[in-house]
Amino acid sequence: LGLKFFLLVNKQAQTRLSQYYEYVELEERVGMEAEIIRKCLARADNQCSFMEFRNFKVIYRRYASLYFIVGADSDENELSILEFIHNVVETYDRYFENVCELDIMFHLDKAHMILDEMVVNGQISETNRMRVLAPILVVEKNFVK
Repeated sequence: LGLKFFLLVNKQAQTRLSQYYEYVELEERVGMEAEIIRKCLARADNQCSFMEFRNFKVIYRRYASLYFIVGADSDENELSILEFIHNVVETYDRYFENVCELDIMFHLDKAHMILDEMVVNGQISETNRMRVLAPILVVEKNFVK
């Protein structure tokens, strides 16, 4: 399948965005997220940014106060997922003009739209920032308040 989930978490272990690409029961999801977040936050800066968890890989990267965490199949390339995370951050940066936690909190719908343009059914489908942002900008332009 590729990607299993995408999480955006702050340093206080609060999930700011979560997107799952395969069904997980809510109770299991909450417990799994808590365990993954705890493990990622506990790792030292000199440790690598990926680890095995249950039957998949967890790849994460910290940008300022936010952790971008991706769950992927065990046969996925960790470095390509790290590059994808960086691409997501750059796309958010371009749209929100220097993205921060508050941008994600107050514009969660836009953050999900951007992610949905990049990932379809657990597969990375688009990495070009302008192609990702074009439909969102069209919706914004045509939105009547």
